[in-house]
Amino acid sequence: MKFSGTDSYVATDDLKIAVNAAVTLERPLLVKGEPGTGKTELARQVSQALDLPMIEWHIKSTTRAQQGLYEYDAVSRLRDSQLGDERVHEIANYIKRGKLWEAFSAPGKVVLLIDEIDKADIEFPNDLLQELDRMEFHVYETGETIRAVHRPVVIITSNNEKELPDAFLRRCFFHYIRFPDMETMKQIVEVHFPGIKQALLTTALTQFYQVRDQQGLKKKPSTSEVLDWLKLLLAEDLGPEDLRRDSAEALPKLHGALLKNEQDVHLFERLAFMARRQR
Repeated sequence: MKFSGTDSYVATDDLKIAVNAAVTLERPLLVKGEPGTGKTELARQVSQALDLPMIEWHIKSTTRAQQGLYEYDAVSRLRDSQLGDERVHEIANYIKRGKLWEAFSAPGKVVLLIDEIDKADIEFPNDLLQELDRMEFHVYETGETIRAVHRPVVIITSNNEKELPDAFLRRCFFHYIRFPDMETMKQIVEVHFPGIKQALLTTALTQFYQVRDQQGLKKKPSTSEVLDWLKLLLAEDLGPEDLRRDSAEALPKLHGALLKNEQDVHLFERLAFMARRQR
């Protein structure tokens, strides 16, 4: 069971090594990187490449670790008891399985994605330590222990919004997805826009990296944003000559695909204003 990338996902050699190491060690793969660098998509592509079903658990700020195991609906049971419903005598009727339970009880090996774990409370990773380590948990209401029939391939993503506990990190294989360089980005673009003209691609990516490297930028545009931008350029049938700009035109064409807040737009407008004054 080896991951070597897919036709629709450009995986660097070190990323392939990280995925295969985590599978061999049977440890969760913790993937960090800027938003928009393909962390979530990696899990989907691993699922596709290894021909394994995928279970996705998307974490929110209100998500609790217990929800990944199961939830006991005591309110519904109380209501049913008041209505005389026969279901009330079987407590299992009020147990809702979580994503970890689904993964543990699956008939075959699956890929389990725990997406954006850093969005949750700081205690969230600690609350899952034993379950992810031993691949089992206890259901107190029914007295049963749920053990993984087949150990899932666990991929955990983080945007690095908060630090994760050391005890949690020790149980993971870690990989940081670096932002792609120009050549890797060209490969990624070719997957999404096969046959794109090289002159347009080179001009657009040169401009894109200039925007990313601008000092004082609050939010650097990501891979997903440059793909959106290129899609717009192709839809408008713009050529490399349409993208060329002088210092008095600091904002790139269709910049709304790249710059996502007013501070960054104002930054480029100020640069253009200063360039005009120096003429």
